[in-house]
Amino acid sequence: MFVYRGFPSERSVAGTALAIGNFDGVHVGHRALLTRLVAVAKEKGLSPAVLTFEPHPREFFEGVSAPPRLSTLRQKLACITAEGVECAFVRRFDRHFAALSADDFVDRVLVEKLHTAYLIVGGDFRFGAGREGNFQSLRDAGRTRNFEVEAMSPVMLDGEGRVSSSAIRKALQEGKLNRAGDLLGRPYSITGRVIRGAKRGREMGAATANIRIRDGKSPLFGVFAVEISDSGGAVWRGVANLGFHPSVDEASSPLLEAHLFDFSGDLYGRRLTVSFIHKIRDEIRFSGLDSLKARIADDIAAAKRFFQLSS
Repeated sequence: MFVYRGFPSERSVAGTALAIGNFDGVHVGHRALLTRLVAVAKEKGLSPAVLTFEPHPREFFEGVSAPPRLSTLRQKLACITAEGVECAFVRRFDRHFAALSADDFVDRVLVEKLHTAYLIVGGDFRFGAGREGNFQSLRDAGRTRNFEVEAMSPVMLDGEGRVSSSAIRKALQEGKLNRAGDLLGRPYSITGRVIRGAKRGREMGAATANIRIRDGKSPLFGVFAVEISDSGGAVWRGVANLGFHPSVDEASSPLLEAHLFDFSGDLYGRRLTVSFIHKIRDEIRFSGLDSLKARIADDIAAAKRFFQLSS
């Protein structure tokens, strides 16, 4: 997939079938939209492309009050690529872009920059300064500027409501990993590069691979049975703590510490994906290192029982 930071020159973009969205988590609703996008593009001889934003618009408007992301930009683009999309335009969401009127967004972005021939959005899509534009105004604009517009209906799951990033965050916060996985279409995961830590896990008999959490925000905390994979296709099972390790030296930002079963070696600098399969417990403060060490052993045993592994 070609990824443009911003918009390319006019000569480098042919007619596009375009989907617009934040695509946070690339959940089953997003994937339904992307599947439709790729099908329409093939039918009409267009290039399937997405327009997404960095930072997330809620981060721009709400600052530190914005909810945690479900995926990094790298993860998001990888998931979009897997759906068969050929091109992604990542537009910086800044004051200038936020101030574009709905008409300017249509003319300057959709028509002049992206050569949009077919546009797919959610039915509740809003755009332009003050969120003045909506699906109907897009459809009206398309009639005069020669592009078609389609609204995707919300995807419902098991009759329990609309699939959304907010619903996934709520499920994760409540420890409902199966529900979150159903909404995502896969287990919730965090991908990051292994950093050097204080090696306290090794001192307690459970060496860990440590991954710093982006922006210090996470939709879930606690101790989990996890699956860990690397870019080479290797997969391990293990146990992970995601939190502030209050029993040792309470941190100001969360850290993901994953202990891999049946592994020995150096993981520093490698990019790992940690998938959260089952929640064991919340993160708690222990009275001392001996009680923490004993509980770590219990957590390892609990994760192995969940995976039906021998101790």
